[in-house]
Amino acid sequence: MTHMSQLHISSSFDGGAIEVISVADPHDLQVAIRKDNAAEFAQWFYFALHGAAKLAVTVRFMNAGASAYPDGWAGYRVVVSYDRRHWHRIDTAFDGAVMTARLTPEAGCVYFAYFEPYSFERHLDLLASVCTSPLVQQERLGATVDGRDMTLLRITGSGDNVAERKKIWLIARQHPGETMAEWFVEGFLKRMLDPDDPVSLALLQQCVFYVVPHMNPDGAVRGNLRTNAVGANLNREWAAPTMVRSPEVFLVRQKMLDVGVDLCLDAHGDEGLPYNFVAGSEGNLGNTERQAKLELDFKTAWLASCPDFQDTHNYGRSEPGTANPTIATNWIAQQFGCMALTIEMPFKDNADHPDVVTGWNGERSMKLGASVLQPLLVVASGSGRLE
Repeated sequence: MTHMSQLHISSSFDGGAIEVISVADPHDLQVAIRKDNAAEFAQWFYFALHGAAKLAVTVRFMNAGASAYPDGWAGYRVVVSYDRRHWHRIDTAFDGAVMTARLTPEAGCVYFAYFEPYSFERHLDLLASVCTSPLVQQERLGATVDGRDMTLLRITGSGDNVAERKKIWLIARQHPGETMAEWFVEGFLKRMLDPDDPVSLALLQQCVFYVVPHMNPDGAVRGNLRTNAVGANLNREWAAPTMVRSPEVFLVRQKMLDVGVDLCLDAHGDEGLPYNFVAGSEGNLGNTERQAKLELDFKTAWLASCPDFQDTHNYGRSEPGTANPTIATNWIAQQFGCMALTIEMPFKDNADHPDVVTGWNGERSMKLGASVLQPLLVVASGSGRLE
């Protein structure tokens, strides 16, 4: 048996997804990006290549041009890892039809992914670690389609004014392949629970935080980009979710209706734009001057305190009446009359502050998550802002 015949590609693990076309030649490994299990979205991939140590490998993604967001491959570079903890970018090219990645692996097994993965086990570890804090209460809202727990974290400081505190929500990873969203939440939680951080201490005396670190665990474990186990795009389910098709949204939405929302952030990733930015609710017919002022104050404060955030490159402003009411940010802003923002992070790099080795990654997402406490404090503390 020759060394080349031992080449193997596998993806039968948490979040794994790829279709193998040919592994006969290390200089022309051919794969196809797999669709979500019950939907047509094809963009996420995560797989292991075995037996290619010290070989000059070329991996061709044959259907990249027919993926859900083919424009997202322009300027994109694949991420790889040997230990699944440290990820770096490799040489990648896209000709409009096929995406080609090249690497000479240093070890017998190397992992390829669309973006640095965030495993379900890490999700469970995150929940367990933060719940050692007396400031955190964990609540099981119910179950996903596949029976996994939908978990909410309630976080606030001690005191006798809890009932009067503002209710701030952070939800993430409605689209499971947007793993940077849960890295963002991890960074947010670590800073929020730092007993020596004056910003978090101030926020915890003024606000109650409701955090859903992972809206779509089924889709994540299945290796989907945008949908849950039955093919529902959760960020198109907020107007009328059901326990059959979108229990993840139904359960979180019901909790919001039960306790209220004064501000909501929904963390996502964007395939095309190499920047961090936000999208608001200005397209709602009911959007008020107060909501617009809150959004402006929030963005101004974030711009002043975090160079990784910018407000020049984004989706543009929506005209009043053009908002999609099935999207979380729009439904929440309309329902509660509050400020709601969708936070978008890149799958590529932050073009304003590029990193040739890692591009945008999990660590940078965590730093951004930690940085959002500063603008939250600005809008929570100002007179007449979250009042």
